[in-house]
Amino acid sequence: MLGEKVKFSLDKLRNSLKHSGADKQTVNQILDTVRDELYQGISTKEIYNRAFALLRKKKRLFASKYKLKKAIYELGPTGFPFERFIGAILKYSGYSIEVGKTVQGKCVSHEVDVIANKNNDCTIIECKFHGDQGLNCNVKIPLYIHSRYNDIKTHWELSSRKHSHLTEGWVVTNTRFTKDALQYGKCCGLYLLSWDYPENNGLKDRIDRLALYPITVSTLLTNREKQFLLSRDVVLCRDLIGDAFYLDHLGVSELRKEKILNEINQLCQS
Repeated sequence: MLGEKVKFSLDKLRNSLKHSGADKQTVNQILDTVRDELYQGISTKEIYNRAFALLRKKKRLFASKYKLKKAIYELGPTGFPFERFIGAILKYSGYSIEVGKTVQGKCVSHEVDVIANKNNDCTIIECKFHGDQGLNCNVKIPLYIHSRYNDIKTHWELSSRKHSHLTEGWVVTNTRFTKDALQYGKCCGLYLLSWDYPENNGLKDRIDRLALYPITVSTLLTNREKQFLLSRDVVLCRDLIGDAFYLDHLGVSELRKEKILNEINQLCQS
């Protein structure tokens, strides 16, 4: 078992609604409605879906940003779109990136999810995608990744790659890390990036700061359309702006196409 279950919290729901950009009155109205509808045994998923539906009635842009976390899960079922998404975040942060490359270690070769370079400093990044919203990454993950990093680093310093410096290893997840995982990461010098860690610089913060929303955040595209776009490597909303012809290929009407691109443009400018 690779994770721990987490409990639902109304405070977390409040913060998610605030994070969408919704005003205080809207947040309180939705919380009051959801609170009145709570019953024994209701799932966290049902609660968030209800809040999303209420927010969507108010404003689609807020709803899109509110469902960001869920949209990251929709990058599955494989982890590859998530790897491309993380690569894009680093690219727009000033790195040159390679995705899905095999790198030789001292003992064995390793398939590295993302290699990021900046100023001759190189970072290797392992992406851990979870399709279950209740699962967190425990200490086994950074333990395993740290051993891979050390194997690669030993060979790197003796190989033709030594013109660049392998300076960091990262583990990135769309969920959260357990306390032991965070403690181990700090102790061994492995950089951990999760949904809300490090504080104020977690995955959700970076996405909002760069306005790099995944295509799955759209409230207008169907699941079939999203999967089609992901299969064509259209992972970011801003990718669709440049490749809008895919909507024509999907048979989307001109009126609906205009609405979709308007939603996407608002997200990219927010």
